[in-house]
Amino acid sequence: MRVAITGSNGLIGSALVRSLLDDGHQVVRLVRGAPAAGPRDGSKVARWDPAGGEVALAGAEAVVHLAGAGVGDKRWTASYKREIRDSRVRGTQTIARACAGAAVPPRVLVSASATGYYGDTGSRIVDESAPAGSDFLASVCVAWEAAAGPAREAGIRVVHPRTGLVVAGEGGAFGKMLPLFRLGLGGRLGSGDQYWPFISLTDHIAALRFALDTDALSGPVNFTAPEPPTNREVTRALGRLLHRPARASVPAFALRAALGEFATSITCSARVVPAALLKAGFTFRHPTFDQALESVL
Repeated sequence: MRVAITGSNGLIGSALVRSLLDDGHQVVRLVRGAPAAGPRDGSKVARWDPAGGEVALAGAEAVVHLAGAGVGDKRWTASYKREIRDSRVRGTQTIARACAGAAVPPRVLVSASATGYYGDTGSRIVDESAPAGSDFLASVCVAWEAAAGPAREAGIRVVHPRTGLVVAGEGGAFGKMLPLFRLGLGGRLGSGDQYWPFISLTDHIAALRFALDTDALSGPVNFTAPEPPTNREVTRALGRLLHRPARASVPAFALRAALGEFATSITCSARVVPAALLKAGFTFRHPTFDQALESVL
């Protein structure tokens, strides 16, 4: 299969590229600006311009759209919030229109989303049928998913992985947390009672491959492990498995002072479960947080 991927240099994108190439698939990395020489891993490159609405899908049978400005990369100023939203909405519109207008459209578009769609749900268990939240990230996710409309209207199967926190040794939220816990400086954030939906990087890549191959999957699909822990449970597991004290705590007001509005995404609770994946027959290698963490230590 020939698969075009945006965001191929990120944590998830680079792992997906390796997985597809290892199984003999063709990969086209969609990059901004003029394509450079082809990577040494055997993948190809093609140009896309999300702002200008241009993309060369290079005859892809499937498209995986992962690109977007990092939610936790900068303080949430008004201008950076626009960048977070625009990078997702405009990029997705560009990809969806290109898919719909292709001479031979791809059979599937996997276009990223996030569990931020649900907002703060407290201790209530939520699956893909739950309504959107009312905060900034929820509004971004709603617009992000809606931007894929042209592909859906063209009859292309569209899947929106609503991804939780990805457990990986390097990169992502846990890539930033692990060094602190190894130094004995880790602890709970806010009350510690908030649920953190997570998925191991291994399971995330397997779920992406499953979504590409499973015609029964379409629409929103929660990419989260079946047993979301609380932040307190995450803290205890990190301390226990790293053999380090994890007694520190950072109150919510201190997080807000340090991180601004972004702190709300850390202290809000989302007890998200992967109903669609489980119904379609997907099997998790790391269904619990301890198993996910052990896989990267």
